[in-house]
Amino acid sequence: MFIPSQNSSPSFKDFTLVLPAVAVGNVGQLAVDLMVSTLNMSRVGYMHTDCLVPMAGNNPYSRCKEDAEELHTSAEVYSAAAQKLAVLQIRAPIIETKTKKFIQLLLSWIKTSGFSRTVVLSSSHAYQRDDQQLRSAPLRYLATPSLLKAAADAFTELGWREMERVPAFPGLPEANAEPRLSIPGGGITKRLFTESCAEDLPLAVLLLFCSEGDNIPDAFTLVNHLNDWLHLLDDPSLKQNTWTTPSSWSLLFGSGVPPALF
Repeated sequence: MFIPSQNSSPSFKDFTLVLPAVAVGNVGQLAVDLMVSTLNMSRVGYMHTDCLVPMAGNNPYSRCKEDAEELHTSAEVYSAAAQKLAVLQIRAPIIETKTKKFIQLLLSWIKTSGFSRTVVLSSSHAYQRDDQQLRSAPLRYLATPSLLKAAADAFTELGWREMERVPAFPGLPEANAEPRLSIPGGGITKRLFTESCAEDLPLAVLLLFCSEGDNIPDAFTLVNHLNDWLHLLDDPSLKQNTWTTPSSWSLLFGSGVPPALF
């Protein structure tokens, strides 16, 4: 599944892996864009799989004319070795009939690569929140038992709120034997989390309730939430302690209205 850019495969032993879920508003993907652009992460490989809609395009993180025409694909891996950090950026939807296969391939790669922990950046439909979710901040987290052993105190100190389990049939107490985890609009988030629990993998989900539209502010909110935990901007090699938007965001909503129309 993973194809390295160089002749030899990079070592991810004890690295933290961050990846987005293709979910409502593409918030996780936008947050990963900010990480790659700000931390000057290097592309170290890509994912070769038939589970994603194929696509290719120019370099989304171009900084000069010389690197603008580099070919980039639907799923690529970037690394910041000094910070022991890797990200998997997913730029295309998962083919619906191959979701199970993709999750299995992804978890297999995570295990064989030796990542110390995995963080999934995701989102969920804001309009489907229940009453208790409406009364608090729109950020939630989930953590597998394996990750909680090391991170429970950190989450408590940060004051983070765990994603609530909700009734399967609200308003019908007799039909709800047990609350369940529901992440509407979250793509593979729920399934990836439950599979990671079953395989005892250290994985966390950071999630934001949002709506479709201009989701750039949501991306900043989510990546700042992640930074509160991982302190990504504390690296002394960074020239600034703010997030840098990638060049590709200038065309996020198209190239504008052609003047010839007027």
